[in-house]
Amino acid sequence: MTRQYNYSIAHKAKLAARKAVKEKEKEITKLRKRLDNKQQRLKTKKQALNIVQQAENDKETKSKKGLIMEQAHYDVLPKAVKTLLEEEKDRIVFKPNIGPQTDFLAAPEQDVLYGGAAGGGKSYAMLVDPLRFMHIKEHRALLLRKSMPELRELIDKSRELYPKAFKGARFREVEKIWKFPSGATLEFGYLDRDADVYRYQGQSYTWIGIDELTQYPTEFPLQYLQSRLRTTNQLIKCYIRCTANPGGVGGNWVKKRYLDPAPPNDSFVGKDEITRKFIPARLDDNPYLSEDGKYEKMLSSLPPVQKKQLLEGNWDVSEGAAFVEFDYDKHCIAPYNLPKHWLRVKGIDYGYAAESAVIWGCIDPTDETLIIYRELYQKGLTGQDLAKRIFEFEKEDRLSVSGVLDTAAWARTGTTGPTVGEVLTMAGHKLRRADKNRIQGKIQIHERLKLNDKGRPRLQIFKSCPNLIREIQSIPIDPNKPEDVDTKASDHAYDALRYLIMSRPRSQTSYEKMNQIKKWRPADPVFGY
Repeated sequence: MTRQYNYSIAHKAKLAARKAVKEKEKEITKLRKRLDNKQQRLKTKKQALNIVQQAENDKETKSKKGLIMEQAHYDVLPKAVKTLLEEEKDRIVFKPNIGPQTDFLAAPEQDVLYGGAAGGGKSYAMLVDPLRFMHIKEHRALLLRKSMPELRELIDKSRELYPKAFKGARFREVEKIWKFPSGATLEFGYLDRDADVYRYQGQSYTWIGIDELTQYPTEFPLQYLQSRLRTTNQLIKCYIRCTANPGGVGGNWVKKRYLDPAPPNDSFVGKDEITRKFIPARLDDNPYLSEDGKYEKMLSSLPPVQKKQLLEGNWDVSEGAAFVEFDYDKHCIAPYNLPKHWLRVKGIDYGYAAESAVIWGCIDPTDETLIIYRELYQKGLTGQDLAKRIFEFEKEDRLSVSGVLDTAAWARTGTTGPTVGEVLTMAGHKLRRADKNRIQGKIQIHERLKLNDKGRPRLQIFKSCPNLIREIQSIPIDPNKPEDVDTKASDHAYDALRYLIMSRPRSQTSYEKMNQIKKWRPADPVFGY
C-alpha cells in the first residue's frame, strides 16, 4: 500500500509538471507572436519614417506650414504603411512645427534655451518636452514660471494636451501636480523671488523647465535648481529646459550663459561641464500666428527696443540701451585684409586698475566709412607696458599709427616722473590730446551708426573686437542725464571709440592730392582739427 501511494503521488506530480510546462510553452508562444507583431510594426514604422524623411529632403514637398506629402508619394507607399498612417492620424495630439520647435524637442544636450521672438511656439514646446519619459515611474518633472497667474496659462494648455496623450492622467488642482498612469509626475510651481527656490530643498527631479527665464534678475535660481537634478534610473536622462524672450531684467546673464559661448544651434560644454545649446525662435516658425500677419503687425507697433526683441528676436539690444540702432548683423563684419594705403588712426583710453582700451580704425576713401579693425583691452598695464603692447599689435601696419589719448593720461597727479602720455610719445607713438566732449561724442557715434545712401553703415566693426561690440550693445543711458551714457557701466572701449571719432579722421580727397594744388594744405593730414 505504501509503494502504491508513493507511486500515485509521483505520477500526479509528473502530470502537474507536464501541465505547467505546456502552459509555459503556450505563454512563450503568445509572447513570441506579440514580439513578432511588434517587430513587424516597428519595421513598418521605420519604413514609413524613411519614406517621410525622403519626402522631407525633397525641396518641392516643403512649404511654410511644414512637410506636405504629395499624392505621388502616398500612392507608392506599401499597404501596411498606409494602414499605419491612417491608424496613427487620429492619435496625433501634438505635431511640432518643422524647424526650431522640432530641434528643441529632439535636442540631446542637458541644458537648452529656446528663445527669441515672441509667438514662436516656445510654451507649447515646454509642455511637450517633459513627456519623453512619462512612461517611466521614476520620472519627476518640474515646470516653473515667475507668478501664479502666468502659471495658470500653462496649466490650462496642459489640460488640453495631457489627457489626450496619456489616458488616465489626472491633475491634482491643490498640489498643481499631474499624475500619469505609470506613476510619473509633473509639478507646476512658481518662483517670485530667488529665495523661493528653497521650497524645493531636499527634492529631486529628472526634468526642470523654466518658462520666460529672462524674468529672473540673477542666475542663482537656475544654478540652485540644477543641483536638484538626479536619478538612479539609467533609462532616464536629466534635462534642463528654458524659454525666454530677449531683454528683461535677466537678459544680460542669460545671453552670457547661452548665447556668448557658441553660435546658435551649436552645442558647447560650459564651465560646469554641462552640455548646452541655444536654439533661436522666430515668428515665422509658427505658421498659425504668422499666416494672417495680425500678430506681426501688433509686434511692429511696439517701441524700437521691444520691436527688435520680440519681433526680430534680437538679443543685442536691452532696455535703456544708449544705441538701440546698433545692429550686429549690419554693423559687424568679418575681418578682411584692408588696403595698406587706407588712413589708419587709433583712440586710447588709459587705465591701470581698470582696463586700458585701444581702438584702431581706418577710413575707406570710397565713402568715408570708418572701419574698426583691431582692439586692445587689458588691465594692469603701466605706460611702458602699454607702449610695448601697442607696438606688438601694430606689427601688421607699416608705421606707428597716429592716435588720440585721453587727456587724463597727460595730467600730473603729484608725481615728478613723466606722465603716461609722455611715456607713450617718448616710446615713439604719435599722439595728441583727445577731444573729450561727451555729449557731442555720443551724437557723433549715433551719426556713424546711420546708413549712407548706398545702405552701408558709416561705422563698421570687425567681429574680432568683442569688447567694443559688447559695450556698444549694452551700455545704458544715464538715468539722470539722458543725453549721455551711464559712466558706471563698462565704457573703456566706448570711450576709446568716442575719442577716435571726435578726432574727425578723414581721408584726403583726390582734389587735395592733385600735384598742381600747392598753395592750400589741410591743417592736419590725419585729423580734422
